[in-house]
Amino acid sequence: MPGSVPPPPHAAVDATPPSAVAVSGPAHLLRVTLLMAGSCLPILGAVLIAPVLPKMQDHFASVPGAKALVPLALTVPALALALLAPFAGVIVDRVGRKRLLVVATVLYALFGTAPLWLDSLGGIIASRALVGVAEAAIMTCCTTLIGDYYSGHRRVKYLALQTMCASASATVFFVLGGAAGSAGWRVPFWVYAVSLLLAPLMATALPNPAARAGGEETPAGTEARRAFPWRQLGGICALTFFGAMVFYTVPVEMSYLLDDLGVENTGVIGLATAIASAATVGGAVTFARLKRSPAPMLPVVFAVCAVGFGVMSLAGNAPLLVIGAVVNCVGTGMLLPALLTSAMSRLAFEDRGRGTGLWTAAFFGGEFICPLVLLAGESAAGSLAGAVGVLGLAAALVAAGLWAARRRVGAVDPRPLPEQLV
Repeated sequence: MPGSVPPPPHAAVDATPPSAVAVSGPAHLLRVTLLMAGSCLPILGAVLIAPVLPKMQDHFASVPGAKALVPLALTVPALALALLAPFAGVIVDRVGRKRLLVVATVLYALFGTAPLWLDSLGGIIASRALVGVAEAAIMTCCTTLIGDYYSGHRRVKYLALQTMCASASATVFFVLGGAAGSAGWRVPFWVYAVSLLLAPLMATALPNPAARAGGEETPAGTEARRAFPWRQLGGICALTFFGAMVFYTVPVEMSYLLDDLGVENTGVIGLATAIASAATVGGAVTFARLKRSPAPMLPVVFAVCAVGFGVMSLAGNAPLLVIGAVVNCVGTGMLLPALLTSAMSRLAFEDRGRGTGLWTAAFFGGEFICPLVLLAGESAAGSLAGAVGVLGLAAALVAAGLWAARRRVGAVDPRPLPEQLV
């Protein structure tokens, strides 16, 4: 059970000094901007073409199985990302973060724009799978570089910022895809070319991280003797897989829950979803301002998510449903950076790429399976609201398990995270 895995000792957090990079000034601002922009590219792949799926369906109506195949164009990148992120993490540790990031960003543009000239639905789906391959590398590299460049509270701050940017960009990309799609279902695919602007900037503005501050070399044979923290990371990845289902429920199911309550106006549905998305950003901001180690916060964060689900499952009208969604999304806004920061604290520099890849795979795997779990829950509970309630109960049990585990090991650490010293 994920809750039975004890957190790492405080001394293990940020045991590896970060690279000696500037933490202020124009170069720092550009570096953070590029890492955040790169982190948004997988979100672009996930939502940009959602508004044009009906037009794609009409275009390929004569293709056998198009009704099932066209939605794959939207979901297959997330599946490819989940399956391949661990391998991307291994490559990151072997060939270097920056080099792989630049190459993957260029390939992202090539694969992402391929549907502009492809006429085969099978070919388009294959190109979308390749987009997922590039996304796996990009997400793993960006997150790993944040862990390399920063430590302590600064690392928490920028991992939370990564969550904020991803949440906010989802709404922007959905609107952009809808606007561009009015000119034809192929037009939104041009947006993928934006990564060609990022690649040269990444190549010139991102420094190569060093394994030790001050440029010290890792002693010969150390890598061979060091064991990868499979047990500790396995526990946080299991939590992340479940946490991704908690995180993704409101964005995916909010419109259906409102529809069940008789709300059919798309403007109202869009406004309700935007309010919930803003709450996610607010949760991430709150997390960034709390100067505490993330592990002790996880039981509370899961409990907040559970309360939100409980309100949503019992809501008999739209305003109460939105209130529950806001409570839940405040929790999920804190949940993602808490899980990611907790995973980072378990990883030395030499393992950070592989560990980040495993964490990314767990998150996107949970995201991919979320609709399927809720569909099964709806069949068992008799309604989608009932399925959300069951998920809330599961979140409450996870919160209780984490709290009990921390009480058992006596590992609660009230000290704030150490500030970065560079």
